Amino acid sequence: MPQSSELTSRQKEILQTVGETGYATLETLSQRFDVSVQSIRRDIIQLDKLRLLQRFHGGAGPMDATVRLGYAEKTMRAAAAKELIGLAAARLVPEGSAVFLDVGTTVEAVAAALKDMNIRLHAFTNSLACAMLLAADPKIQLHVFGGSLRGADGSLVGATTLAGIELIHFDYAFIGFSGFAPDGSALDYDLEKIAVKQAAMRRSGRSVLVGDRSKFDRKAVATIGTPGEFSHLVTDANPPDFLAASFSQARLDVVVAD
Repeated sequence: MPQSSELTSRQKEILQTVGETGYATLETLSQRFDVSVQSIRRDIIQLDKLRLLQRFHGGAGPMDATVRLGYAEKTMRAAAAKELIGLAAARLVPEGSAVFLDVGTTVEAVAAALKDMNIRLHAFTNSLACAMLLAADPKIQLHVFGGSLRGADGSLVGATTLAGIELIHFDYAFIGFSGFAPDGSALDYDLEKIAVKQAAMRRSGRSVLVGDRSKFDRKAVATIGTPGEFSHLVTDANPPDFLAASFSQARLDVVVAD
């Protein structure tokens, strides 16, 4: 692990900025430190090589071990809320439906609730964790998309995953996310995982966002979809006014689990 003495004072401040905000653009950092974008880019490349932050197109974000929660911590955090969200989301699904289950601990709660409902389903997933939850249920016909394993959450991504999704029509796609943009768009960090989410949404009659109230004031790197691309948001609290207005305008149905 690099020592702090190996970093310049500006690089240390860049790390602090990214740690506080979760993401920073090259232009924002350039203006803050009154240096060229090229100079900031070199700093970002160096910090990425040292695995102190993650370089993205046009900016930088934290590594999984810093601001973004690790999988084990995500599993424990807001567990009761996620269970309620899972139950409320599962109630949207009629028997016999074809369901896509995304990666993430809240989607895993949806998978567990669907299993407890004891109904016939066709379940499709790129999540090894969701697959393990559903594997022993004789009423659920389980299909796991192939792909490259990415991250501790057991997600499968890549061209093979996308090709498999393109063959299926889903009645519901349950989509996890990391935060919201000011216009109400759902955001996440990992571009390969986002590509899988978007592919499933295109093939689904209804796309359902699932996430607890902590996501309302979080930001991330890239857009999964605008509010109008989703039929429902299932969460555990009413969203703040600025999001509620965007959701209402887009006719996004907000389901508050209780």
